[in-house]
Amino acid sequence: MPNAAEIVPDYLLIGHITHDVTPYGPQLGGTVSYASHTASAFGLKVALLTSCAPDEPLLEHLPEGVMVLNIPAEHTTTFENIYRPAGRVQYMYHRARTLEVSMLPPAWRRARQVHFGPIAYEVEPAFADLFAQTPLCVTPQGWMRHREPDGRVRQVPWDAAARVLPRADLTVLSVEDIRHDPGLEPVFAALAPVMVMTRAEQGGIVYIHGEPHTYAAYPAEQVDPTGAGDVFATALHIVRYQLGDLWRALDVAARLAANSVTRPGFSGAPTPDEVAEALDAVSAPPGR
Repeated sequence: MPNAAEIVPDYLLIGHITHDVTPYGPQLGGTVSYASHTASAFGLKVALLTSCAPDEPLLEHLPEGVMVLNIPAEHTTTFENIYRPAGRVQYMYHRARTLEVSMLPPAWRRARQVHFGPIAYEVEPAFADLFAQTPLCVTPQGWMRHREPDGRVRQVPWDAAARVLPRADLTVLSVEDIRHDPGLEPVFAALAPVMVMTRAEQGGIVYIHGEPHTYAAYPAEQVDPTGAGDVFATALHIVRYQLGDLWRALDVAARLAANSVTRPGFSGAPTPDEVAEALDAVSAPPGR
C-alpha cells in the first residue's frame, strides 16, 4: 500500500489546524479543518499540510481518510475569542510552525485542486508560484493577522496580496475579514480574477475581473455560524472545477453553507447525501 505522501490528492489543503479555547473545552478549529470535512463529503482524496504539536489529540477529529502531513511544533496554534460589550477580542496563545514549500511532498505538488487556508499567517506566499497552473482557492483571512506580545490579535496589511491573488482562480473572504479596512474590497477585487465577498444571510458579491455581481443566500435557522464560510468556499471551489460553471457552483455552495449553520460545530459540515442533493438541484431541468 503506497505511503500517503506518494499519493496525488484530489484536494490539497495548506494551513494550520487550531486548538480553540471555548467554554465547552478545547475544540478543533481552523479553515483547513472545516474544509477537510467538506471536501471529504464530496468523496475526494483529501491531503492536509499542517503544523501542530506531535501528540495533538484534536487531530483525531479530522475526517477518516484525510492524509495528514504534520510538521511537528512545540505547540498547536491556539486561539480564544473573548466577547465584550465593545466587540470580540481575539487572542493567539501559541502559533505552530510556518509552512514552507520545501515541506510539501512531490506527489502532493500534483494535486488536482489546492486550497490555501491560513489562520495565523503561516502559509508561505511562495506556494502561490508553485501552484500557478493548478486550480487554486485562497481564503486569506489569516494573512491579515498579527500576534502582539501579550497574544492579542490585531489586523495588519497583507503585503503579499499582489503576489498571491492574481494566481488564485478563486478568492473567498467575508466582510468580517476586512472590517478593519473596508476599502480593501475593491483593492482585492482588482487583483483577483474571481473574488467572492460573503455577507452571511445577506448573500454576497461575486467580482469577475473587478466587475460586481450579487448572489442570494438560502434562508436558514441559525444555530452556529462557525465554519459556514469555509464550507461555502470549499464547496464553491470543488463544484466550479467539477461543473465548469461558476453560477451553479455558487448555488451548491450557498445551499450547503445554509445547511451548515443549522447544526453546531463539525456536525454542520455537509454530509454526502446533502452534497448529492445540492448537486442534483442544480442539474435538474427547470420545473422539476
